[in-house]
Amino acid sequence: MKKIVISLGGSVLVPSLESNRIKDYRDALSGLSEKYQVFIVIGGGGEARRYIDVARSLGIDEAASDELGIMITRINASLLLWALGDFAYPAVARDYTDALKYAESKKIVVMGGVTPGQTTDAVSAVLAERVKADLLINATSIDGIYSEDPKKNSSAEKFETMTPEDLISIVSEGKMGAGSNNVIDLVAAKIIQRSMIPLIVLDGTDTKNLTEALVKGKFCGSVVSSSKKCPLPL
Repeated sequence: MKKIVISLGGSVLVPSLESNRIKDYRDALSGLSEKYQVFIVIGGGGEARRYIDVARSLGIDEAASDELGIMITRINASLLLWALGDFAYPAVARDYTDALKYAESKKIVVMGGVTPGQTTDAVSAVLAERVKADLLINATSIDGIYSEDPKKNSSAEKFETMTPEDLISIVSEGKMGAGSNNVIDLVAAKIIQRSMIPLIVLDGTDTKNLTEALVKGKFCGSVVSSSKKCPLPL
């Protein structure tokens, strides 16, 4: 089976507890797990950033704030894990060794954050390298990689394809503090460069985008690969 690692934004999965996409992702991932070996890393989203803002207001240092954010990612991951039921390994992987061990079950492996100072995008990139993934997907709230945040600048340029070196150039100015919110961070970009695993960035607010990208090769997003060729369908 082909191996895919999905980095799923916490704000995509759980925009709020009252309005979430857990059922949608449960249905999509359970279907994909019949064809692919699936690893998914869940971010903390807006909830993590709210906790981190409170921590900073209390004078708590960045490392401790990161630890707080990691706790929230694991709560989000647990919600999805339990919703997946028998389709997933019944524990949230707390590190890469856990993920490799859980993958032996051939079930979906779910992770949250791992290390202070490292975003879940970076966790996903390292995980993809460790499991020798065929593809890394970043399912976010934006339909690809832009020259600037398109939510703030409507004239931002969207990139359909780029090399890892192009990606590093774009994200090198990103902020790296606890709770940072960029399309992908510099650490992740450099890991993608060295591993040479292709990356797809797509809009994860509709799970059909994820399923159709993998199965049909139809998606609206950006491709990052050394050859600039789209690896989909997988």
